Amino acid sequence: MLAYLVQTRRTELNRYVYSGTGLAIVGSLVAAVVFNLLAIQFEGRNEELFEGIVMLVAAVILTSMIIWMARESNNISTTIQEQVEGKKAYGLFALAFLSVRREGIETVLFLGAAAMNTETNVVLYGGLAGLSVSIVVAYMVFRYLSHTNLNNFFKITSIFLILFAAGLAAHGVHELQEAAVVPIVVEHVWDINHVIDEKGTFGSIIISLFGYNGNPSLIEVLTYVGYYVAVGIGLRVPGRREKIGIKD
Repeated sequence: MLAYLVQTRRTELNRYVYSGTGLAIVGSLVAAVVFNLLAIQFEGRNEELFEGIVMLVAAVILTSMIIWMARESNNISTTIQEQVEGKKAYGLFALAFLSVRREGIETVLFLGAAAMNTETNVVLYGGLAGLSVSIVVAYMVFRYLSHTNLNNFFKITSIFLILFAAGLAAHGVHELQEAAVVPIVVEHVWDINHVIDEKGTFGSIIISLFGYNGNPSLIEVLTYVGYYVAVGIGLRVPGRREKIGIKD
């Protein structure tokens, strides 16, 4: 939005984008505190149930974003311009607030779900590193918007997010099995912890990123594989604009 306002020489509206973004960040921080307080309140079976639900909800939200990015990757620049064009003052404020607020809540869910799989400090450092990289990427997009291939950027990002979401879905099911909500059926389909130990450094990293489990149950494996099948189907289903014959 800022890049487009600069290009169209409407920088007097920048303050509305900044204020909407700032308020959304504050709201996201409040959501993070509330999420943390709720997580602390649960123990035993209730904690496992809470963690499982949070992971599955995070996977659903993340998947919806992946599908949106895949459908909009070819015209993402045009979409942003269309959203900004014609909007003034509080319209820009609302657009910035809702966009950042949505991403903020998603981040709270993702980091919260990841923290349930490993040490909090690891997730904190990873989150701060990711935030730093995001700031650099945002500046590069802003500075070199006309030379940035957002299509390829979103495709690469989507691949990583799909792997992350698949792990969330499988580990969410694992937590629900621990809470005795989902049946186990077959407890361990295989056990490769002697190859990649879940409690080791590398194992902890891939648990956080991809929901790795060295000895998964049958339902976990089916969930993991089924997630990719479901995403593949979702990516092939045309969006509403395509269904009604609107071309970009």
